[in-house]
Amino acid sequence: MKKPNIVVLGAGYGGIMTTVKLQKSLGTNEANITLVNKNDYHYQTTWLHEVSAGTVHQDQARIAIKDVINQHKVNFVQDTVVEIKPQENKVKLENGELEYDYLVIGLGFESATFGIPGLEENAFMINDINTSRLIREHLEYNFAEYHKDQNPARLNIVVGGGGFTGIEFVGELANKVPELCKEYDIDKSQVRIINVEGAPTVLPGFDPELVEYAMNSLEARGVEFITGALLKEAKSDGVVYEKDGKLNEISTLTTVWAAGVKASSVVAESGFEHNRGKIQVRPDMRSPEYDNVFVIGDCALIMNEESGRPFPPTAQIAIQQSATVAHNVTALVKGQGHLEGFEYKPLGTLASLGHNDAMGVVFGDKKLFGWKATVMKKMSDNRYLLKLGGISLLLKKGKFNFFY
Repeated sequence: MKKPNIVVLGAGYGGIMTTVKLQKSLGTNEANITLVNKNDYHYQTTWLHEVSAGTVHQDQARIAIKDVINQHKVNFVQDTVVEIKPQENKVKLENGELEYDYLVIGLGFESATFGIPGLEENAFMINDINTSRLIREHLEYNFAEYHKDQNPARLNIVVGGGGFTGIEFVGELANKVPELCKEYDIDKSQVRIINVEGAPTVLPGFDPELVEYAMNSLEARGVEFITGALLKEAKSDGVVYEKDGKLNEISTLTTVWAAGVKASSVVAESGFEHNRGKIQVRPDMRSPEYDNVFVIGDCALIMNEESGRPFPPTAQIAIQQSATVAHNVTALVKGQGHLEGFEYKPLGTLASLGHNDAMGVVFGDKKLFGWKATVMKKMSDNRYLLKLGGISLLLKKGKFNFFY
């Protein structure tokens, strides 16, 4: 009897955790498991703001796939997905093609620029390890070059978007800028960190007390906020934004866009029924049209029945989804029939405001501020590493500097 082929696309939080769970629940005589990813590593998306600012080295934020998969049970293919052909049960890669009996789509996100002129050409994005490293190198270059031409635009850092990524990034910048000023002999008062957000407040939808704490903490360290402001254009030497009906311009050589993501375009281009690029999955995490296709993470749309809005595609929800997807794929392979429905259980939300400050909500409605929130956030990061690769991975990549 032919062993079924399980193909997992993408080694983000959802894809890598599903693969790790599948290799534990299925024997080599039961199924062929293949993981496809364009890099030979998994990276911590929730650490990219630290890599971008240069407060965490990129090597700490990435984990070699061979360190967490059992290579006797999982075939790893390093390649880029070009197209999924669900009617043929095939996946087209840049360098070949794979056939599957069961497919897990976890292809992650891309930046959404909403058609704003100049963003693609002139702004940096916090998308992956390489784009994040580019931001860090660009910041250091401009600080180094400042002494040559004294161009103040080199020291103006504009961050578009006051959501989680934008706020966590400016928090890291607030910690990093004094170090850069010391290293490159620049007066800190000459550096501006400017956050531009379209909503009336940063972190829209978040608890007002927590938002106020975050803004006070960041403003005390030199971050400027321009809220109710829509970015209209990104130029090579500045940005244009509209506020109160008036156009304003900030000269800058560093614009970082952190105001929107969308699901991988491969999903929509492969002919799946989708809602703005995401597949609205059934309760068991399968696509509406195909019984052998599961969708996870940024590519999956799950509605929150209480709010009537989709759940945000966080690392936390992707990790929880992986348990349901791995269980259901295993059940189908073993012919057990019964598939579980996915039920999201929020464990809380924490935002770092630099390496020694944070805020958020845990255990339902308990608010945390300052070092307590920092410790809790680092413990959460460490817990994931433990689940993914055990104690050895935790010791290798964990965050243990809780109190500096």
